[in-house]
Order: sequence, then structure tokens, then C-alpha cells
Amino acid sequence: MSRRSFVGAMGLGLAAGLTGKAARAAQTGPEIKWRLAASYPKNTDILLGGPKQVAQRVAEATNNRFQIQVFAAGEIVPGLQVLDAVQNGTVECGHSASYYYVGKNPALAFDTTLPFGLNTRQQNAWVNVGGGQALLNDLFKTFNIYPIPCGNTGAQMGGWYRNEIKSLSDLKGLKMRISGIAGQVLAKLGVIPQQLAGGDVYSALEKGSIDAAEWVGPYDDEKLGLYRVAKHYYYPGFWEGSAMTSLYINRKQWDELPPDYRAIVQAACAEANLAMTARFDALNPAALKRLVAAGAKLHAFPRDILEAAEKAAFELYDEIAAANPEFRKIYIPWLAFRRDVQLWFRIGENYFDNFNSTNRVTSKYLS
Repeated sequence: MSRRSFVGAMGLGLAAGLTGKAARAAQTGPEIKWRLAASYPKNTDILLGGPKQVAQRVAEATNNRFQIQVFAAGEIVPGLQVLDAVQNGTVECGHSASYYYVGKNPALAFDTTLPFGLNTRQQNAWVNVGGGQALLNDLFKTFNIYPIPCGNTGAQMGGWYRNEIKSLSDLKGLKMRISGIAGQVLAKLGVIPQQLAGGDVYSALEKGSIDAAEWVGPYDDEKLGLYRVAKHYYYPGFWEGSAMTSLYINRKQWDELPPDYRAIVQAACAEANLAMTARFDALNPAALKRLVAAGAKLHAFPRDILEAAEKAAFELYDEIAAANPEFRKIYIPWLAFRRDVQLWFRIGENYFDNFNSTNRVTSKYLS
């Protein structure tokens, strides 16, 4: 299915999400123009495509009376300053990942992901049904922001390394581009984390300023060209079993929106949230094949690294929760949700997935 057809089909969800009265009202509502600052460079078409899709759907649903102009990282503010720009009103809204800003409050990580946290379906379940969104809304009020889920990459890769990682000792002193709490976890294992915006990763790896870098997954990693400067490609990205991106709206701007426009924005973000994961899932397989053909060497992280990292992660969360009441307020119910949903997935989902992925199917229709 083409992207146009896919987005058109997804648009049915947007239309269904609006009452006839709201849709008619939006066609004659006030003229509003917003600017949206994104954290992602222009060549990351899926990540940047999320807010662009929202802008397109909002314009279509309001007869172009509500327009959102999307700017890539650096066009208004640097990629890692989007939350600040929304908070202080430099722009009306932004599209970003909250774990870039854990230096302000580590609790912000829950809006994107935590190492060894929830996968994409589990994150959606926690946010939409499990009470997560109410907790996140309370947190973001302190930043003058209204957050709406607006994309998810799915499980990510573990990044690109100049040298092979064979054991925990190989992590000692490794300078790695990695964001937020994940960097704090790896620091416990001897890694020296570096936080860099996407547009700066290639040059840092090429110059040797860093020894390794994680970005997203095959499709986006290929676009950044990281395989040209580091050949060892690791999986899984245990720090990002999913990575939810969000539309951050200045609280004053959100409160002043007519209710029908708010409904349209919510519906458009829900559409973009599903579409982003679908695009990554559809495009990553071919991209991975191309990367391997170009010389990338695939490796699974040794189990002792995974076990040490998981232990370090939950030790860190307990330490943060003891010192930070905002983190603790979200962490305790999140932890209980994670325990229960993992039980169900272990029975209902994982066994099925593991069998399907390891059992080779033969068919005369498969070449």
C-alpha cells in the first residue's frame, strides 16, 4: 500500500473520531496559525513525518483554518531545545522525545521510554488505558505544556560501534552517543555517555569524538550513514524497547483552542502515533538487508551485558524514586503495570512471536 493510500485509510479514523457537529464547526472556526519546532533533522522522514502528518490532517479537517507549520531541528531552535521553546512560548508547539530533557526532571523519561521498560503496545496500553496519560499531564503542567502521544519508533537497535563489544570490559571508557536515563544506566557499566542531536551524530562518529552511537533503527540509521564510519551494528536497543514521541503544546495555547480544534488535534495525533510505528515496521526490514549488504556486521549484545544493564537500570530507578517525588509518583504505578502486562505478554504474545520468528516456513510461493 502506498503512503498516500495508507494515510488516506488512516484518515477514516480521524473522521470517525469527530462528531458531525464538531466537524462542521471546525469548517467555520477561527483562523489560527501555529509554528511547530521538531527535534529531528530533515532527512528523518518518518520521525519528521509524524508532525507533518498532524499538520496536514488538522488543515484538512478545518478547511485550512487551523494551520501548523513544521520546522525541522535547527530551523527555529536546536533539536534538544524544543521543550524549552514550547514552555516559554517561542513556538506554540513542538514534536520531541521527553528523555532528551531528563536533566530538568528524570520523571520526563516516562513520556518516551526507560531502559528495560515497555514495548510499543504496552506503552500505548499504559498511556491510553493504564492511567499513564493522567500522570504525564500532571507532570507536564509544571513545564507549562500539554503533551499528546504522537508517534513511536517501535523497538530500536543497539547502535553502531567502531570495535566489537565482546564483554562488559569492552564498555569501560567507551564514549557513546546515547540520551537521558539510558546514558546514566550505561555510565554505571563504565560508558561515557554523550548527548547529541541527530544531525550531529555522523560527524562526531566520523571524527572519533565518540566511539559508538545509537540513533533509531535500520531505516533512519541508513539515512544518517552511520554504517560508513562504524561497522559493528548491535541489537537489541534495550534502552528503547519502544520510544514514544509526543506533540508538546504550550498550555496557554492549548487552553485557548476551541474544543472542536482540540478534538481534531487529538485525533490527528492518534493517527500519527499508529502511522509512525507502521512505517518503521514496514521499512526497517529492507533497510536492514541493505545495511548488511553494505558491510554492516550484526551482533547481539552478550547476555552478561544485558543482565548487568538491567540490574543497573532498576537500581538507578529506585535511587531516583527515593530522591524525586515526581518520578516516584509515576514509577510506582508504572512498575506495577509493567509487572502485570509482562505476565500477559509472556503467555499470549511472546511465545507466539518467538515461535513465528524462529520457525522457518517453507512455501512454493516464497523465493
